[in-house]
Amino acid sequence: MGDTPTLAAEQPAAAASEVVVRRGVRLGVDAGTVRVGIAVCDPEGTLATPLETLRRGAGDLDRILALAAERDALEIVVGLPVSLSGREGAAAAAARDYASELADRLPAHLGERRPQPVVRLVDERLSTSIAAREMRAAGVTSRRGRSIIDAAAAAVILQGALDAERAADRPPGEILRGRT
Repeated sequence: MGDTPTLAAEQPAAAASEVVVRRGVRLGVDAGTVRVGIAVCDPEGTLATPLETLRRGAGDLDRILALAAERDALEIVVGLPVSLSGREGAAAAAARDYASELADRLPAHLGERRPQPVVRLVDERLSTSIAAREMRAAGVTSRRGRSIIDAAAAAVILQGALDAERAADRPPGEILRGRT
């Protein structure tokens, strides 16, 4: 009985072939002109889920930073809406400005915490369309869905970043450094 061969499916994967995503909670942000969707991932960096939708304006940046502090976030991933051709237009410029404001406020809001989380911009092409399609497939009506579509889009953005990191063995996108 001790001589029974182990099936290949039962054998552990070789350590060298495993791609490991950095451990740590991340927040995903879909910054629209009216609402801001927020998502969060588990500490293992495996699964992104919608968290909440904020009204854009007074207090939204502070709420995101409070969530980052509460969850001891590794980073805040902000979607960069580039066109299908890869060009950045007005929406991308607005997302860059929003992400820059977050990065600028991190040290003041989170103090001397080390390591300090970073703000990372990642390509979010079609994230809202994907989220809307998934919501419809789940039976969520467009009227009811408006309040949660942005958080779902943030989850699509964050999941895309997690999957891209797993595939490339390095974090995707561009880190924004705050003013010092």
